[in-house]
Amino acid sequence: MRTAEFDTEFVLRQAMLAFMQHGYAKTSMQKLTQVTHLHPGSLYAAFGNKKGIFLAAIEQYQKDRNAQFTALFSHPDKPVLATLKCYLTDIVDECIAGETAKVCLLTKSITEVEGNDPQICQVLSANLNAYESALAAQLQTAIDNKELITQRHADQLARFLVMGIYGLRTYALTNQDPNALQQLADELLQVISL
Repeated sequence: MRTAEFDTEFVLRQAMLAFMQHGYAKTSMQKLTQVTHLHPGSLYAAFGNKKGIFLAAIEQYQKDRNAQFTALFSHPDKPVLATLKCYLTDIVDECIAGETAKVCLLTKSITEVEGNDPQICQVLSANLNAYESALAAQLQTAIDNKELITQRHADQLARFLVMGIYGLRTYALTNQDPNALQQLADELLQVISL
């Protein structure tokens, strides 16, 4: 029997967009076959079921986000706080770019799935914790380089920053004013810098 060949990254990114737009529960296999342009049998053969597609889409989402984060913060000659400002501006730009762009797949999914599927919750939590740790590492670099003078630990700052980013994305669901969103992002950075 011949295995179907398809661009896995394309399929997972399309599935990711569907999950971001409709949520896990409301994204049907029919919707997934529409957005991925695959037959149901191909999806089942490759991923097992909707949960398998969802977990693979989360993995792809995290790979994409990690690559974006690493590319942005991989310039050792650029100060961390200046890069962090660019990062927050990128988030604001995402928030006003389109309906699915403003939503973080991980945070949207964890509020929907929490308590219903321990495996999915564990994967989502691990990814969100890794994100917070990546921010803490960058903030620790800023502290070590005396770019950021603070009595707070990098992990405390990262926790506050992550909370602010989640809040910014949520706020953007009801307020699309780019100036207001950028002001909030700037204020978040300012509080981190105190």
